[in-house]
Amino acid sequence: MGPNEQKVDTQFFHSPAPFKLRNGETLPNLTLAYETYGELNQARDNAIWVCHALSGDAHASGIHAKTGKKGWWETLIGPGLAVDTDKWFVVCSNVIGGCTGSTGPSSPNPSTDRPWGLDFPLLTIADMVDAQKVLMDHLGIRSLKAVLGGSMGGMQALQWAAAYPQVVRNMVVLATCARHTPQQIAFNEVGRRAIVSDPNFHGGHYYDGHGPDLGLSVARMIGHITYLSETSMMSKFGRRVREPGASKFEPAFEVETYLSHQGSAFVDRFDANSYLYITKALDTFDLASEGGSLEAALGHFKGRALFLTFSTDWLYPPSQLKEVATALRRSKGNVTYVEIDSDFGHDSFLLENPHLESLVEGFLENPARGGLPPGTSAEV
Repeated sequence: MGPNEQKVDTQFFHSPAPFKLRNGETLPNLTLAYETYGELNQARDNAIWVCHALSGDAHASGIHAKTGKKGWWETLIGPGLAVDTDKWFVVCSNVIGGCTGSTGPSSPNPSTDRPWGLDFPLLTIADMVDAQKVLMDHLGIRSLKAVLGGSMGGMQALQWAAAYPQVVRNMVVLATCARHTPQQIAFNEVGRRAIVSDPNFHGGHYYDGHGPDLGLSVARMIGHITYLSETSMMSKFGRRVREPGASKFEPAFEVETYLSHQGSAFVDRFDANSYLYITKALDTFDLASEGGSLEAALGHFKGRALFLTFSTDWLYPPSQLKEVATALRRSKGNVTYVEIDSDFGHDSFLLENPHLESLVEGFLENPARGGLPPGTSAEV
């Protein structure tokens, strides 16, 4: 068996109590799909909480026992890897609002026994983290060695540190920001418009028939462009063309065919309403709102932080996370900020990268060094 080929299965936590959202509304039922890797030690303090990005789920590592699929962070998490599951007890849960087992708009509404659809309440990143804290308590975890996440997962990691500084001892945050710019909101809004404009959207109540597959596919295509970089797209596709299609406007360039495939594949595994809710949560996230400023929001976090950005990430440019690192330093926090050279854009945090892996492994082993080899330093 290879180093990251252990069979895993998704588990489900059903909260015995209703879950109150930050906006005052209440979910009568709360279910969280989650997976664990490794073993919780006797002191119950070797846990690492992994937070997923927009289209991710609870299956972060190993080979899923039912689907046979590899985890979305298989290069980083597993026995002998940077997040070594022979040492750490790793937990990853699907966020509320999601569509792979956790309570979301496709879940049954107890008052109607039909899917919630757009009757589901709006969510925030803080709600996602609050729900994970309920799961953490259920699992009997006393404190977290680290919270780890990239993109939307990075937002969750920052929220963990702001909302629960008493249990988060360290955080590893990759390719994210403290709040969206108008451009970032604009990309998400175009995707949402594509979904709600689809004739099969039916006000979000489409679960008895064909859903807004075309709109969701277009939304994914738009989003996927932002995950890549010009360098990676030129290297992968260039201006190469395929055989002409039956229509003048069928995909001809290889990049067109690639995007079409990405859109179609996404429709097979994701719910359009979840896309609406999760992207809106991304757009409304504003870490400074926790205390009036970034410094105040992170002022109670006394652990150490490793912030990693990527040189060609234009969805979340390095300057955005550097701003958070600077604020954390101003609030007397311990932070290491590193910009990693990569040609692969925003998706760099999900791909195999020896530099990234070395930094994460070193940080978890010795947070005081910030993940850096002896004799080196990083910009803050």
